[in-house]
Amino acid sequence: MLNRDLRSVDPEISGLMDDEAKRQTFGLELIASENFVSEAVLQAVGSVMTNKYAEGYPYFRSKDAPEVTDYSRNGRYYGGCEIVDKAEKLAIERAMEIFGAEHANVQPHSGSQANMAVYYSVVKPGETVMGMDLSHGGHLTHGSPVNFSGLFYNIVPYGVDEKTETLDYDAVRAIAKKAQPKLIVVGASAYPRIIDFQAFREIADETGAQVMVDMAHIAGLVAAGLHPNPVPHASFVTTTTHKTLRGPRGGMILCTKEWAKEIDMKVFPGIQGGPLMHVIAGKAVAFKEAMEEGFKEYQKQVIKNAKTLAEALMDKGYRLVSGGTDNHLMLVDVLASLEMSGKKAQSLLGQAEITVNKNTIPFDKKSPFVTSGIRLGTPALTTRGMKEAEMKAVAGLIDDVLRSGGDEEALTRARNEVRALCESFPLYQYKLEK
Repeated sequence: MLNRDLRSVDPEISGLMDDEAKRQTFGLELIASENFVSEAVLQAVGSVMTNKYAEGYPYFRSKDAPEVTDYSRNGRYYGGCEIVDKAEKLAIERAMEIFGAEHANVQPHSGSQANMAVYYSVVKPGETVMGMDLSHGGHLTHGSPVNFSGLFYNIVPYGVDEKTETLDYDAVRAIAKKAQPKLIVVGASAYPRIIDFQAFREIADETGAQVMVDMAHIAGLVAAGLHPNPVPHASFVTTTTHKTLRGPRGGMILCTKEWAKEIDMKVFPGIQGGPLMHVIAGKAVAFKEAMEEGFKEYQKQVIKNAKTLAEALMDKGYRLVSGGTDNHLMLVDVLASLEMSGKKAQSLLGQAEITVNKNTIPFDKKSPFVTSGIRLGTPALTTRGMKEAEMKAVAGLIDDVLRSGGDEEALTRARNEVRALCESFPLYQYKLEK
């Protein structure tokens, strides 16, 4: 009964998985929050560890010293966890070593749930939280009114300066002094510049707030030492484990020892039940890969590629938010550049097998469903092995498609060029039908 192949059990799902593999293999993935995991991570996530229920933690916490974890005893509610305990311990230890954290919880199913656990640990419903405005580059969980963060808490947003389109820390300080927040949330999903975490720590100290940094987008850059590390400046650091960290889809929380027990309790039993042990195994694998020298070289290339792509687009007349990028992503103001909406640009590029996402830009007058911009990122293309020369070619393809106005001949030519470029940089070892 168990030795059944997917193709024979469910040919419809099997066919869809083949289609998705072909889409990824033969298209240019420029969504900044996406990446390709290694085959080792794929193997871990698709492993027998998916069968194991493991509510609780692989360590015991004493009531007398809640910050101390005893690995000689476990805190699981199920038997048979001896093996998965070791896997979770490896993930925890590797995460702590990579980022220099005092405690790591690797159980959150997503970055949003990691953020939720921190909110529930620090802030009571109705209390004040400061977070970066979604339209200025923040994230839904940083206070959007349609998200739990905006529904449960009094959100006071901060954003970027209208002229520089970068964070103005003096302005953030002024907002914090007036709002007196319980928690200041730092981090972004569409901010192309370096974030000064020490500046936020100083602002929090002046106003009596705690600091949570959501480093989901830049975690890989931080792990490689190419972006300032938020851990020394924040009581809580959350992240996804995909994106630049190049692991499986999931979340993680790093925190100081004083908050370790509270965070663990809020993750389980607070907001989650049994952890996904197969995903935690995949996280452990990704963390091991992030500790290798080649990972740092990869992240260096991610930044080089982003800068090259940004410069190539600006050379072609495109306006980029803040005038460029310091990290893995950029925001292209297609409305100012081509009098085109982000929605239209995303659609045109999609027809040429170039995947991007429409994105609001600071002080956008269009709705989030239409937008004035598109967000581009280089992690996935860099994983395939593409470098500066390819980024210049990609910029040319983007320009050709967007200026084509949807001309089918131009789109066909672009699709063929995209296909040829992708075939030069195969994604996985197996070959797909063309």
